[in-house]
Amino acid sequence: MAIEIKMPALSPTMTSGTVAKWLVGEGDQVNSGDVIAEIETDKATMEVESVDDGVMAKILIQAGSENVAVGAVIAMLAADGESVSDVANMNPQPEKLAASASAVETPTAPVQKIAPVQTTAPVTPATPAISQPATDKPRLFASPLARRIAADKGISLEGITGSGPYGRILRRDVEAAPAEPASTYIAPVAQAIGQADGHLRGGSDLVANSQMRKVIAGRLQESKQQAPHFYLTVDCKIDTLLAARAALNAKAPDGVKISVNDMIIRAAAMALMAVPAANASWEGEHTRRYHHADIAMAVAIDGGLITPIIWAAEQKGLAALSMVTSDLAARARDGALAPDEYTGGSFTISNLGMYGVREFAAVINPPHGAILAVGAGEQRPVVVDGNLAVATVMSVTLSADHRAVDGAVGAQWLQAFKGFVEDPVTMLL
Repeated sequence: MAIEIKMPALSPTMTSGTVAKWLVGEGDQVNSGDVIAEIETDKATMEVESVDDGVMAKILIQAGSENVAVGAVIAMLAADGESVSDVANMNPQPEKLAASASAVETPTAPVQKIAPVQTTAPVTPATPAISQPATDKPRLFASPLARRIAADKGISLEGITGSGPYGRILRRDVEAAPAEPASTYIAPVAQAIGQADGHLRGGSDLVANSQMRKVIAGRLQESKQQAPHFYLTVDCKIDTLLAARAALNAKAPDGVKISVNDMIIRAAAMALMAVPAANASWEGEHTRRYHHADIAMAVAIDGGLITPIIWAAEQKGLAALSMVTSDLAARARDGALAPDEYTGGSFTISNLGMYGVREFAAVINPPHGAILAVGAGEQRPVVVDGNLAVATVMSVTLSADHRAVDGAVGAQWLQAFKGFVEDPVTMLL
């Protein structure tokens, strides 16, 4: 019986996706566990594995097709013993096919691996398939991130020995490979107005927006339009916190290195427990009050950002937080997070201090009721008991949704947060 491969629901909020790339062609043998396609969702680009053995008989939705509805049949696999041509001449019922835009190549976001897609429904005869040429060239098994890095560096994947499962080429394999001589390729110029000193003026390129970029834009625009933001800023003296961090790291076991960001997450989690009214989100007829400090940590990645979540952060000590945040950040940049690791949460932290940013106000990450923007710690003049002194000061700004969090509640939360940061021993109690 022919096997339908359907557009999977890769996150709770996903209703449609983009078929970014097919990694097999019509006529190719497919084994259970083979990665057959890359699907671009509202969060990232993910790999889809086959759960069955067979031959790719027909690809219904071509690479680059956008807005393909969840559950739509995107390809059909001929099971062992079936005639490939017979399956290729079949089509699913019309209602199972989703309308999609014309195929346009779009840049892919960091790739994440998902569980196999269950596809076992029968199909009914319809119109003939459009075949794709098969190739006798040996297939190179490489992660999409490795392929993209190789393309950026001008490195051929042929000749690289993969260190992943079954010899799959990973990011680290490409980064360890020597770069090949640069090509003479010149990026196309979309616009040019006159010349100056032999150079084109007004040159520019048009870069197609990935599904991730579009969703980020839509969600943040929706947030600013619908959530009445208000902003509260406080300065925190962090000399004591820095000293406590140094003392903790001196006694920490091998492999554990507590960062300032870990201590900020711990302080935020404790403040959410101390002021539970701030741990909330607006849901129209109701306001949701969260039981735990499920803190989303903003991580910049290629093509956008992602917010992996530290679940019940208030229950984790600093050593545990250090290991969790390091692991989440590394896997976020490698595109290896599972959907349940970045979906949900109750509060967001965005830290740009490592870039030297003194102070900023972040846009609330829906459906959260607040986000904390953390600036760089820097030495500033302060007045202590009427005398001028120098202290390391960090400015933080709370952006809150006034529908769910009142101004006084936001101020109380910041007061609690500042207390934990300036007297870090209290966050260990």
